[in-house]
Amino acid sequence: MTFSRRSDRSPLNGVGEAPDYRFTLANERTFLAWVRSALAMMAAGVAVIQFVPGLDLVRHALGLLLILLGGLLAGGSYAHWESNERAMRLGEPLPHSPVPRLVAAALTLTAVAALVLTILDLMGG
Repeated sequence: MTFSRRSDRSPLNGVGEAPDYRFTLANERTFLAWVRSALAMMAAGVAVIQFVPGLDLVRHALGLLLILLGGLLAGGSYAHWESNERAMRLGEPLPHSPVPRLVAAALTLTAVAALVLTILDLMGG
């Protein structure tokens, strides 16, 4: 994901040529999917804090991590949409994003930690 100051960039409608509307709509659908994923992460964070048994500190850390990741994903999704749209308008390759790998890793670690907390709670209670 490429982040740059907005003042350095021309408005999208003034860059290159408008791509086929189907590509623009597909880019928008991808953006909305990222936003849905961000909302799901934030909701999961609240659920972890409220419903996962175990140590309060660890439970809250996991939940807050999910909420933070959801917020970052929501914010970064627009930058990714804009980068893709700009690349399409300029006829350039779409930019690479490390976000899918980072989200998958964070969710995997969170799931493992929640599972361990749940098993420890079952063994102790």
